[in-house]
Amino acid sequence: MEQSRAEGFDGFVAARWPALLHLARLLVGGDRHRAEDLLQEALVKLWFAWPRVAEEAPEAYVRKVLARAAARSARRRWWGERPVEQLPERAEAGDVSAAVAERSRLEAALGQLPPRQRAAVVLRYYQDLPESQVAQVLGCPVGTARSHASRGVARLRRILADVIEPVG
Repeated sequence: MEQSRAEGFDGFVAARWPALLHLARLLVGGDRHRAEDLLQEALVKLWFAWPRVAEEAPEAYVRKVLARAAARSARRRWWGERPVEQLPERAEAGDVSAAVAERSRLEAALGQLPPRQRAAVVLRYYQDLPESQVAQVLGCPVGTARSHASRGVARLRRILADVIEPVG
């Protein structure tokens, strides 16, 4: 019994790790280290709930845990040491700098949103969840979730607007 539980859990984690890590990274505003910690915390909670949720919707459960933990962690004032990533030894083929720059710009802009607005925008537009599921994950009425998403998108547009004023 325990063996099949572990195999099912391991299979789910192996299959969904990249997508869940990306979701966590968006929820924390682009910080890869915080995203990994957040996802690890969510997967620990999933392990204990696995017998209940394995057959139903484990990904929805993890999404809910991630969104709530991201909002909770955003209220912390200090994160202690901030590790830096090392550059890879080998270069990627082709020039991907524009895509990386745009992704970094979007992650930085997401990081400027309040946690609930960020979660609503990411769940609604990145995860493409219907408003009712976003509201369920956030634990609020549908109208409130819709409002968070709308305000978050409006603020993202303001942050990302490239208004260049002529000089002179």
